[in-house]
Amino acid sequence: MTPHTQDDLNTKNIEVLHDVRRGQIKYALFDFDGTVSLIREGWQPIMIGMMTGLLMQTPRHESEEQIHHIVKTYVTELTGKQTIYQMIRLAEEIENRGGVPLEPLAYKHEYHDRLMQHIQERIHRLENGQAVPEEMAVPGSLEFIQALKARGIACFLASGTDEKYVMHEAELLGLPPYFDGIFGALDDYKKFNKKMVIDRIIQQYSLSGDEFVSFGDGYVEIENTKSVNGIAVGVATNEAERQGIDEWKRSRLIAAGADLIIPDFREHVTLMQYLFSE
Repeated sequence: MTPHTQDDLNTKNIEVLHDVRRGQIKYALFDFDGTVSLIREGWQPIMIGMMTGLLMQTPRHESEEQIHHIVKTYVTELTGKQTIYQMIRLAEEIENRGGVPLEPLAYKHEYHDRLMQHIQERIHRLENGQAVPEEMAVPGSLEFIQALKARGIACFLASGTDEKYVMHEAELLGLPPYFDGIFGALDDYKKFNKKMVIDRIIQQYSLSGDEFVSFGDGYVEIENTKSVNGIAVGVATNEAERQGIDEWKRSRLIAAGADLIIPDFREHVTLMQYLFSE
């Protein structure tokens, strides 16, 4: 394959932050929402709006602008973890401001009800064949996953969204045939997290770090991947526009230790060449 310089890649929307040992990859892990799927695009404003409203009802709240910034920061930092962790944090923030919080699970249910109102039409369109998977996926992601599978790379998907919803939405995008495992949040949230999935893959297949790559738009999966010396690709997709970089995501992914930053998978051929060239 033709080698690529860092300058060449950066002109192709593949930002190389750290040199990595390439050509060894055997296993890949993908986050779901915002990395592959756009079915839940808009979830962050819904969650942040709900939490900001609840915190503004507490006795000792700051200004709405300050509350919004606080909520956006911790929601972003916890993106990639199970949703319940964001709700646990919400309950703590309510208590810290003199409020009496509900159980985190109650907040999770309220958030999910609000989100489903936002995305139900998208799900119906996919179920009825009125939309094709490519319309609801990060550009180029489906082609890239298919190319990895064709190359013999074992692919896994892990999401902080409840597993039953992940499975259904993955099926709507036609993903199950390309993945060796699909994992999502469980009711007993302590029995699942992305680090558990990554550690299991590394241990079960006796991998060295450079044989493992992850793709994600959240702080969590990037940190978890770097903890085992894997290759971490940050996907800083502007989900609403379906093109370009979300600078907030980019800065967070860089801080988490991402080796590469991409806006999406449109340049999947070049990305494949880079990752698999020695």
